[in-house]
Amino acid sequence: MPKRKQSDDTVSRIIESDLPNPAVKKLKSASGKTKSKIVDPPQYGTRSSSLWKVGAHVSAAGGIENAIINAAAIGANSFALFVKSQRKWSSPPFSETTVSNFKARLTDYGYDPRHVLPHGSYLINLGNPDAEKRQKSYDCFLDDLQRCESLGLLLYNFHPGSTVGKATTDESISLIAGCINEAHRATETVVTVLENMAGAGNIIGGEFTHLAKIIEQVDNKTRVGVCLDTCHMFAAGYDVRTKEGWENIVTDFEQQVGLSYLRGMHLNDSKMDCNSKKDRHENIGMGHIGIQGFHHILNDTRFQDIPLILETPSFEKPEVWATEIAALDGLSGARADELGAVVDGIKDVVKKAAAGGSTSAAKTKKAPPKKPKAPPKKGKGRKKAKQEDEDSDDDYAE
Repeated sequence: MPKRKQSDDTVSRIIESDLPNPAVKKLKSASGKTKSKIVDPPQYGTRSSSLWKVGAHVSAAGGIENAIINAAAIGANSFALFVKSQRKWSSPPFSETTVSNFKARLTDYGYDPRHVLPHGSYLINLGNPDAEKRQKSYDCFLDDLQRCESLGLLLYNFHPGSTVGKATTDESISLIAGCINEAHRATETVVTVLENMAGAGNIIGGEFTHLAKIIEQVDNKTRVGVCLDTCHMFAAGYDVRTKEGWENIVTDFEQQVGLSYLRGMHLNDSKMDCNSKKDRHENIGMGHIGIQGFHHILNDTRFQDIPLILETPSFEKPEVWATEIAALDGLSGARADELGAVVDGIKDVVKKAAAGGSTSAAKTKKAPPKKPKAPPKKGKGRKKAKQEDEDSDDDYAE
């Protein structure tokens, strides 16, 4: 792995649009179809040496080991991934070859397992009072933990769950803690990382006290932690925009939960204003939180050496996350008068990506027009994109 270095020119790193263009080898499966892509690690540019480990939730399409390539391609120093389909209760187990390739590639690309934050299935609801449905969630939850352990990963981030309107908050909290305890007894090492939520409806996790109560009932405190999502915090009423507001949030978290439990963060701006109870992710610096809120985090040494994961709209263009990662890396030590240029650089790339263009890729042949689809039946409309519906119970098994 080439030696990492950090650029001294904050603004130029932000507006640089060209991604690495390494040589790609296509592997063929037994059927002759392309299975995965392998890129020699030295072909990538060096990653930032920042102590704040910024990355993104990358795709594992074509093989779980491909997530590592996708992270390296955007200059990520940490990354998140799904260890199986997030919309299915079960998936085929990993082969020995897959596990071996993942571990080898993690080492080859220089990633520390402490900076990898797998995300759990959106279907899991450990707070469901219905025993049969909760068991289905638990089985999916346990399978995820076992997959993490097989890959040598140390963390597993998940949404706590929902009362589905059929239990009190405290009752569901006890059910969640009970499932965590049972899963800990069935596994050995993985830390179960609770995510704070936006505070809407019946969903658990909108208040730090919810997380504290779950942790209080977990037997093995060394195997439970918290991931703080900036958009969720903001939507729940925690105002991160000012320095004073940020310090108040950290103090509140320390008093209610404890910074020793912090295992990672999701860095997302918000389309909605503070205390909206609506989880709508926006690109960094382009939402109601603004670049100043992230400047506080990237200059707070208490948030070093943990995965800081982007879940912002990428429009399936890697240059969006590459730009945001470079921008966030550059915030450490950045002056106030540099922040405007940081946002301008992000806006430029996002605008091109949202319009369907690319700052580095060649144009592709225009696809033929699709036939118009029949209107959906009443009550059967397509669900909104994931980032647009996390503030409801729709994703949980009721």
